[in-house]
Amino acid sequence: MAEYVNLVRRALGQIGGHGGVRGFFLQLFRVNDVKTGTLIGVDKYGNKYYEDKKHYFFGRHRWVIYTTEMNGKKTLWEVDGSMVPAEWHRWLHCMTDDPPTTHPPEPKKFLAEIHQTPMLDCRVRGLWTLLLQYLR
Repeated sequence: MAEYVNLVRRALGQIGGHGGVRGFFLQLFRVNDVKTGTLIGVDKYGNKYYEDKKHYFFGRHRWVIYTTEMNGKKTLWEVDGSMVPAEWHRWLHCMTDDPPTTHPPEPKKFLAEIHQTPMLDCRVRGLWTLLLQYLR
């Protein structure tokens, strides 16, 4: 009986940890995983970074929930790994134990101020087709 009570408690904790039933299913469909953890910080784009060392093994204990809008573009279903800034990338991949909220890294001149998504869409494919037609 205690197992069922514990199961219901964990299920309600998962639903409550994501902002209700709507947030739970949105998280499930976007990331295909529902984790709860401690909010470590938010970057300048609105991405949220979490950590839970208690329930997840090394390499899966830190994760990011991407923002739904970045630079005026809706990114609800189009998330990309390049949306993570360099300082948070270090913490996310366990290169450092200190998040940028407590120990900010020194700024680098070569890093871009505004994130630009990679241009690997139909425009690039269109250039390749034009090039192939020209070569024929």
